[in-house]
Amino acid sequence: MRPGLCLPVGIASLIALLPALNLQAQQSKIVIPRGESTIVLEPYAPNVIRVTLSLDKDEATAAPGYGIEAKPAPAGWSYEAGESAHTYRSSRMVVTLLGGTGGHHDAVPAPEPTNVQKTQASIGKFFNGSAPWADIRFSTPDGKLLLEMNGWQMSVPNHKDGNATILNEKRPSDKDFYQVGATFASPADEHYYGLGQNQEGYLDHRGHTVECWNNYVATGGPTWCIPFAVTNKGYGLVWDNPSQTTIMPGFNEQTRWLSQVGNRVSFFVIAGHSTDEIYGGYRLLTGATPLLPKAAYGYIQCKQRYITQDELMGVAKGYRDRHLPADVLVVDWFYYTKMGQMDMDPKNWPDPKAMNDELHKMGFQTMISVWPRFVPDDRFYDSINKKGWFEHLADGTPTNGLPYDRAGSDIDTTNPEAARWYWDTIRDNILSKGFDSLWADETEPDLPPNGSYYHIGPGTRYYNVYPLFHTAALYDGFRRDTSHRALILSRDAYLGVQSKGTIVWSSDIAPTWDTLKRQVPTGLDAAASGLAYWSNDTGGWQYLPGEHHPAHPPLLDPSDARDNVGGYDDYPELYTRWFEYATFLPIMRTHGSRNFNEVWSYGKQAEPILEKYLKLRYELMPYIYSMGYSTYESGAPYMRALFMDFPNDAKAADLNDEYMFGPAFLVAPVTDQGVTTREVYLPAGTDWYNYWTNERVHGGQTISVNAPIDQLPLFVRAGSIVPLGAPVLSTNEPQALAKVRVYPGSDGSFTLYQDDGKTYGYEKGESKITRLHWTDAAGRLVHEGAEAWSGPDDALLQIVGGK
Repeated sequence: MRPGLCLPVGIASLIALLPALNLQAQQSKIVIPRGESTIVLEPYAPNVIRVTLSLDKDEATAAPGYGIEAKPAPAGWSYEAGESAHTYRSSRMVVTLLGGTGGHHDAVPAPEPTNVQKTQASIGKFFNGSAPWADIRFSTPDGKLLLEMNGWQMSVPNHKDGNATILNEKRPSDKDFYQVGATFASPADEHYYGLGQNQEGYLDHRGHTVECWNNYVATGGPTWCIPFAVTNKGYGLVWDNPSQTTIMPGFNEQTRWLSQVGNRVSFFVIAGHSTDEIYGGYRLLTGATPLLPKAAYGYIQCKQRYITQDELMGVAKGYRDRHLPADVLVVDWFYYTKMGQMDMDPKNWPDPKAMNDELHKMGFQTMISVWPRFVPDDRFYDSINKKGWFEHLADGTPTNGLPYDRAGSDIDTTNPEAARWYWDTIRDNILSKGFDSLWADETEPDLPPNGSYYHIGPGTRYYNVYPLFHTAALYDGFRRDTSHRALILSRDAYLGVQSKGTIVWSSDIAPTWDTLKRQVPTGLDAAASGLAYWSNDTGGWQYLPGEHHPAHPPLLDPSDARDNVGGYDDYPELYTRWFEYATFLPIMRTHGSRNFNEVWSYGKQAEPILEKYLKLRYELMPYIYSMGYSTYESGAPYMRALFMDFPNDAKAADLNDEYMFGPAFLVAPVTDQGVTTREVYLPAGTDWYNYWTNERVHGGQTISVNAPIDQLPLFVRAGSIVPLGAPVLSTNEPQALAKVRVYPGSDGSFTLYQDDGKTYGYEKGESKITRLHWTDAAGRLVHEGAEAWSGPDDALLQIVGGK
């Protein structure tokens, strides 16, 4: 500045502030005092930002909670503190905190709303909020509003709110308990998806209260919580609090998040031009979804339970003698002599190592159930107890379920020493017998932790985290001590579980048509929560009723399956419809409490239909496995509610009984008894092909589709490229491409992925990637990258409709 040059006071003040503002813009977070509270803005990418509010500055500035792996990344963000607002912006997002400041360290309280009536002022003498007012708006650089937070709370538990007794669930040495929450504006046309597993039967959560916690006895079926919501407004929200959380979406033009215990409000906003970009942000925050062993994408055969080694070998022989494909056989619970004994009863399992060796030669892998429970008279209980490794009460007593639950106590795998011991013990006593993968049952944990304590703190505060720690204990062990990919079947989930080689299932559901119908939206929301590998017990887990007589004549004769279905006349029909649906799930696994549960167990009329879909699953293996790679790369699921791929089609926003399976297939399961047609909506903007007839139909309409008992309504989007594999008995066999099928009507692309299917070599680029592209106008398929087949293209290319 030249000597003697005078500037207006406001400009001079701004210039004086610039060094501080520029310095702060280079820091990982913006810290803004607001009365008695502190507000922190912390970017993780140009389209991902964390917001934290607390009455305790140390809590506001602390790192995120469990499940978040990413580190802050402020590059590209700039900050400005004006008289009316704080503004933090990147190339993708503008975050505005209303209420100005005279400088970074001298913030003044934001003005309260000015339209306060006298009565409101009088009410304020007796009833007041728990935190200073804050309004934070998230927009795109071109001015489109994504989200607005217009209030928050951090309240001491009290009798007015009815939560005073929760203070009994903390020890004097624990952090103070507060109830924390935030309120967001909710436009009338906003839809909410994800939020973990809720089995009440809806897809869009708007207008439905979501109880986001692990709850085995929840309405409709067991729930678990992934506090991640994806909306149709171009953003996703990750709520960073592991206590029991209630979400109230779209009530009174607001959406509220309310957590039982916390010391701050902490959440992430992810902006996305598409839903897949939102999932990319979730992947950044919580970790990539690794490729599973290729066998996991095939068929997993299970029941409750194979009691003996001979029985399991008989099932394996049954599949191979019939030349039917199958990959994984499962040994469920009670193979041991005691709960927690970590052994196999020699009366029933005389030589499990030799059994597994033989099964491996037959092309099978094996999975075995491991529980975190230990009874007082097993060989490990006393040692675990002396080391303080159980979930426990305030006085250190292990939590148990007496008098009704006599299965002992849960090991506390939030303790790193206990987690390492748990893996080592399973490795040495179970996996050493040749088993390939683990079923981590009862990961709620089975004994709800509220009022109990973990190594990391009160179970009430950390209610939902056990599935993350427990699966991590196993996954980390697999990565450390084995050379093959981890596969862990877990009952429950939390933020980040998808990064632990985990598949999750909908737990112990009932064998009813109502349950089947509700499984469709349940799975779609689970996948929308960033957990691509969701499955269910095909056929339902619970025991069949003694009698069930349907309202309509059964489509399949149950008479030659009475030893299995008893008096449940329509069960072969139900199982067949369920099996057809399961063919188009990310994980195809059958399970349940029937006498028999193999594809030949439900009568001679059902058997050929079940075989047809089992073989179809393996024919689609090149397509399905390539989708697994796509999820690894992008974080986006490949079982997709229609809102993901058709955001501009209003009719697709809340369709909860059909979905996309990858980019090509529209799946419309039949979930009603006795019907042989169903209505299917074909989204607008594309043509569709009936998979069974190759009939081409325009999108944007609802049509009536024939659905005889052997046909799942299935359509393929025009422009799709679908690679099909030659028949194999398991993914352990090399599978040649049999066809590359093209459905004309639009340009299309597909990335075909191949690797060894077993190791983590893919993380080092040890794979074959072939990019296929169809140019519709020219009627030509081209490919680049790795060679995926030998011989001329015409020998494999199949153009539907003969174009």
